[in-house]
Amino acid sequence: MLYFQRSKHLKIVFCVVLFVSHFGYGQNADKIKLSQFIATVEQQFDVKFSYASQDVSDIFIKAPQYELTLQQVIEYLNVKTLLNFQILDNRYVTVSKTDKQISVCAQVFAAEDKQPLFGASIYIKNSQTGTVTDDQGYFELKTIPVESVITLSYLGYKDVELNAVDLFLGNPSCKSIFLEENSEQLNQVVITKFLTNGIQKLVDGSTVLNTKTFGILPGLTDPDVLQSIQALPGIESVNESIANINVRGGTNDQNLILWDGIKMYHSGHFFGLISAYNPNLTEKVTVTKNGTSSEFSDGVSSTIDMRTKNTLTNKFSGGFGANLISADAFLEIPLAKDLELHISGRRSFTDVFKTFTYNNYFDRSFQDSDIRTQRETSGDIDTSSDFKFYDYTAKLLFNLGDKHKFRANFIEINNDLVYTEQVVNTSGETQSKSSNLSQKNKGFGAQWQANWTNAFITKFNAYYSKYNVDAQDYNVDSDQLLTQANEVLETGFKLNTHYKFSKDVTFLNGYQFNETGILNETAVTVPSYFKIKKDVLRNHALYSQLELNTAETFLRAGIRLNYFEKFHRFLVEPRLNIRQKLVGALSLKLGGEFKNQSATQIVDFQDDFLGVEKRRWILANEESIPISQSKQSSLGVEWNKMHFNMGVAGFYKNVKGITASNQGFYNNFQYLSAIGEYSSRGLEFLVNKTANKYSTWLSYTYSVNEYRFETFEPSVFSNNVDIRHSVSLAFNYDILEHLKISVGGMWRSGLPYTKPVEGNETIQSGNNIYVNYDTPNSENLDEFKRVDVSLSYKFQMSSSVNASLKAGVLNVTNSKNIINRYYKIDPDDSNKTIEVNNTSLRLTPNMSFRVLF
Repeated sequence: MLYFQRSKHLKIVFCVVLFVSHFGYGQNADKIKLSQFIATVEQQFDVKFSYASQDVSDIFIKAPQYELTLQQVIEYLNVKTLLNFQILDNRYVTVSKTDKQISVCAQVFAAEDKQPLFGASIYIKNSQTGTVTDDQGYFELKTIPVESVITLSYLGYKDVELNAVDLFLGNPSCKSIFLEENSEQLNQVVITKFLTNGIQKLVDGSTVLNTKTFGILPGLTDPDVLQSIQALPGIESVNESIANINVRGGTNDQNLILWDGIKMYHSGHFFGLISAYNPNLTEKVTVTKNGTSSEFSDGVSSTIDMRTKNTLTNKFSGGFGANLISADAFLEIPLAKDLELHISGRRSFTDVFKTFTYNNYFDRSFQDSDIRTQRETSGDIDTSSDFKFYDYTAKLLFNLGDKHKFRANFIEINNDLVYTEQVVNTSGETQSKSSNLSQKNKGFGAQWQANWTNAFITKFNAYYSKYNVDAQDYNVDSDQLLTQANEVLETGFKLNTHYKFSKDVTFLNGYQFNETGILNETAVTVPSYFKIKKDVLRNHALYSQLELNTAETFLRAGIRLNYFEKFHRFLVEPRLNIRQKLVGALSLKLGGEFKNQSATQIVDFQDDFLGVEKRRWILANEESIPISQSKQSSLGVEWNKMHFNMGVAGFYKNVKGITASNQGFYNNFQYLSAIGEYSSRGLEFLVNKTANKYSTWLSYTYSVNEYRFETFEPSVFSNNVDIRHSVSLAFNYDILEHLKISVGGMWRSGLPYTKPVEGNETIQSGNNIYVNYDTPNSENLDEFKRVDVSLSYKFQMSSSVNASLKAGVLNVTNSKNIINRYYKIDPDDSNKTIEVNNTSLRLTPNMSFRVLF
């Protein structure tokens, strides 16, 4: 009971009032209205509270269980409410709103079956503060601003936004929140926290990266989506380049890359070392290695489907940040109630200020180019180079009621390099010549989704994509200008219909049209030479699939019919994806698919200046360049219980219709034309343990990857990207609530390479001398090994502004890894060769600072 400094009679009266009102002190723990509590205290202590009625109308408070003075009552109210109580004098007490920080808690359940949702993403809007729910669906957020808006997100369910105050006030215990199933989602999550926060594994075997809640991976300072997927078994980059991601033994051009439905022909800045896609608006990335949906084709190795934020928030927000290479910013701008604009931009500052990180990246990117050669052998020639990159995106979101959504997108990615040579001629004059390289990819897209009924949805997508590489190489000594261009123009549209027969059965049907035009041009001034080639290919596709998704069984069976106008050719592609729960936590997985690809890259070593322009996109002609076709199957088992996941899968992939020119041979087949195939077979193993404060994983891939070219001798030999053994190990730990560390390493077998014939290293053909290579890919480089580490710290700059500071180091041990080896003729002795080794990144630190508001 309260302690009164008045008569004993008043004390008894007040006790009766408390008891009758059911908010009495002592053992009564029920909550009462704050306004009622204030009225009683006013009568008790003969004081007057000054407040606005709307500030206290919805607030409840639990009565203390011990005796208090008036001062103690005020202190109690300041702790237990989100208001500021202050005694002015012995007569008046003021009540006002406050900007204090609070702690909140809740439990998250599925609305349908009332089961708790483990791994649901909880984050404060426009900040990097967040957490995930535990196995009971429970979460806590401590010391957050009172005006915070909390977003609850779980794949396959509709997002929910709540004011933090709603989770703090008016509830005797933590609030229960029920998420409703999202009818747009046709899949479900099997593993909610896979490897680290923000990575989930779906029932069809695909992996989803959610950049909103992305955690931390070794060596990374930003959630680089194309770097992050390399943590998955079966996905490698044999030369550390995003522009060369190898999925189950495939080449990079065999990966279908989509950005909001727009097909992209370019993936990396810094000519492959940094992802070209800004993660701040790239909300979700889905990676599929096998068992692909029938709506996707044109990528015989994998599908990487990137999607930007697609929900209107009706709130102005954004952020900006920088690392030791570039700076970026993004904004989400409400234009009207149902209209919103999302924009982002990023630009390097390397043309103005060069950091240690930039120098390492530059040396790694251009070590096998004219820049490096001239730097080492320039003599009287002065050289300089300037490199910059930028990208920007824009997305317009418009909702026409609850049933129709319209979206329009734009993206541009650009890399520019200017290389200058200066030489003093015999007359004492200085001659200055520049060489330039530009690499761009632009894309426009539009989408319309209509929810005609709860069971029937249509989605229409149209896009335009343009890719350009333009290079000018001027040689001062010979006064020769070499100009090269590669251009891809693609337009396309897709119409999907989704019909839900029942809660568990969905039927997809669709039609897709693509028109792809590719230009290749080469021009030389001395001697005069000009060549240009243009090709156009139109492709029509009809596809259909049925999906069954129950608690025990997932089955997706589909078929795709492709028609190529130019060749009057049909290709039929069946697809199958099965996951069956066996006993307890054990599941069986089976996948298979046929796919095709009509645009591939060739590698032209003869006209090589900076290493980028030698890779050119070309179209199939069904003569010297056939349509590539793949067949793939996989079978595996997975055990998932108590946040412990272990899986093993065997796979087999065969790709026919590859050409010698698109493999980048450094051997006797380097300048030959031939059509062949490759087959990759192996085993993928992953064990992953996650908890609230840590996650750790170990992955291992064993594979055998071989070429078959019937016109070559030998006809069967190891693939250029044949990595027999690959191991990855990492450990993430939350040192403090906002301080995280990630340490990891990788080890893999060395790549194959070809040596010259010992004692007969060169061979002459006419006036030309070539390296006389021995048996192709019969030797292996030393193993590749690297250890990386990252540190992340998040903090609040104010009640509405959050920040993060991250640091990462790639190759902490400074290992010198050789990632490619070839030979060239010794200019001083044509009977001998010189060994050329391309090495990986050396010890490379990076830091980033980011602000969200």
